[in-house]
Parts: sequence; C-alpha cells; structure tokens
Amino acid sequence: MREAASDLRVAVVGVGAMGADHVRRLADRVVGARPVLVADASAQTAERVAAAHPGVRTAPDALAALDDDDVEAVVIASTGPTHAELLLACLERGLPVLCEKPMTTDAESALAVVRAEAAVVARTGQRLVQVGFMRRYDAGYLALRELVVTGELGAPLLLHCAHRNASVPPYFTSEAVVLDSLVHEVDGARFLLGEEVTAVTVMRPRRRRSAPEGLADPLLALLETESGALVDVEVSAATGLGYEVRTELVAERGTALVGTETGPLVARAETAVRGRRVPAGFLDRFAAAYDAEVQAWVHAARRGTATGPSTWDGYAATAVTTAGVEALRTGRRVEVELADSP
Repeated sequence: MREAASDLRVAVVGVGAMGADHVRRLADRVVGARPVLVADASAQTAERVAAAHPGVRTAPDALAALDDDDVEAVVIASTGPTHAELLLACLERGLPVLCEKPMTTDAESALAVVRAEAAVVARTGQRLVQVGFMRRYDAGYLALRELVVTGELGAPLLLHCAHRNASVPPYFTSEAVVLDSLVHEVDGARFLLGEEVTAVTVMRPRRRRSAPEGLADPLLALLETESGALVDVEVSAATGLGYEVRTELVAERGTALVGTETGPLVARAETAVRGRRVPAGFLDRFAAAYDAEVQAWVHAARRGTATGPSTWDGYAATAVTTAGVEALRTGRRVEVELADSP
C-alpha cells in the first residue's frame, strides 16, 4: 500500500499471531493507516515482524511505544493480563486504541477502564477505546442480528453455540478457556440478543482423552439473559480438527444457523473434513471480519474517537466470564452483577 501523509500512524503492542496479522493488515489491506512501531515481550519476535515491513521500527517495551512521538493510535494484541495497564496508559495519553479481547481478565479492572474512559468522554466528548469483538463485523452474525432486530422469526428463545479450537498454547488453563474463548460467545449473545447476561453455569462433560494435561476439555456453559432466552455454548479447546465457530438462533417462528456455509456437515477425526475444508485457525475463519473491524476503527481513530464495541461491552463480557470462572470452580450457577453504567 502506498503511504499517504495523512495516514494514521499506528503502534502494535504484542505481535504474536494476532498482532502480526494486524501489522500485515495495516500495512497491506487497510486504507488510511500504516504501522510504524511494534513492541513485544520478545524482542526477537518484534524484530522479526518489523523486518518484514519496511518503515516499521521496534520499541523496547509497550510503554515506550505509547510515548513515541510518531505514534497516533495503538492496537493492543498482547496477552489479556497486560491489557488493563496498557488501556489506562492509552487513555492517559489521549491515544485512540483498538484492544483485542478480552478487554481485561477480571471485572474489577474492566470497570476501572470503563470509568477512566468515562472521565475522558466527560472532558473531551470523545471515546477512545474500541474492543476487538470482531464477530460483530462478520457477515453471518450481522445477518442473525438483523433477523432479531426485524422480528422476522419472532422473539429469540435459544442460541446454540459451538466454539472449537484445534489446539491452545501449553500455558492455557481451564480458566483461560472461559476468560479468553468463552468471552467471544458472551459478547456474541449480548450483540445478537441485545440484552445482558444475568447468570452463568459452567459444566465439565467427560474429558477428551487427547486434551492437554490439566485442561478441562470440552466445557459447556449455559448463559441466562434478561428476557429469559438461554444460550448454550460448547467450548472445545483442543479438537485437533481445525477451527470452527457456529451459532444457531432458535426463535418463535424459525431458526437460523451460521458457521456451516454448505449445509449438513460431518466431522471425522481422521479427515477433519465437514464437506469442505475446516479453517485452520481463527485468522482464516474471520479474516473478512478482522479487515472490516480494523478499517472501521481506523476511520474513527483518524477523527480521534472510537465507534465500535465499547469499554462497557468489554466490561459486561468480562463480568460474565469472571462469574464463569467462579462457576467453573464451584460447579454452581453464578449470577452476574453489573455496576451502574457511568
């Protein structure tokens, strides 16, 4: 992509698989922005990613990247536990930021981010944070949302969701599956149904024999909503088959399913085929959604603001997964308590 003098100059913090993909996206596919700086806990990783993109430099650490005079906006793609500190630092510096999910990994720190941004909005009138719930930009999810909004199928009764990863990093725990994977379905339910989740139960089916040691795989979550609609979510961390995400809406006058593309599909472990190629990973499955998400963020950030999923969306989803971790530990249904919106 040819650089323009008005391009938004972006730092990407955390350049593992997700962050490196965002760097490529900003360099090659998004209009109106370009990456200028990367930072990562691994200096070697940062140097490798920067070397692949002429004009991109490395910063010694994340805060140094935020303080660089050439940086006008930030993408946070580092691990979840680092997000709260980085988001607060971006807000303090007045930097528009796209933060990958989860916004933070506990409800208390998420609420602190909501309140910090509310103070910025009160002072400037501008939001600065967009949370990376990219499914809100996926064509299938947008179509399901439209069916709910128009009432074409009547009132929603159930959502059936499946979120299946081929594998997870060795450091992933059962709690991380709730905080880092289930959070997508939580926000998806809030987006599709237009209401909050009020309670969560997390159950442990019979454990997959091939699951990594100490990992409860799969998990089954039941989300209750304000209207009484229910959402069941199968989260499989290590199927070995590929990456699959499906959501089926069951409403009063019909059903609608996204994530299969070609109709009745059968999975066999020896082939990992469901009548088509199963996407290898989330970057394949949601490539178009990521492009649309980042492009929308760039358009807003060039105006010094944010318009996508908000810090409240990030907080509400994290409040549910925080309750979900308790439900996982105790085996009990846990009610979700949300603070008052600032």
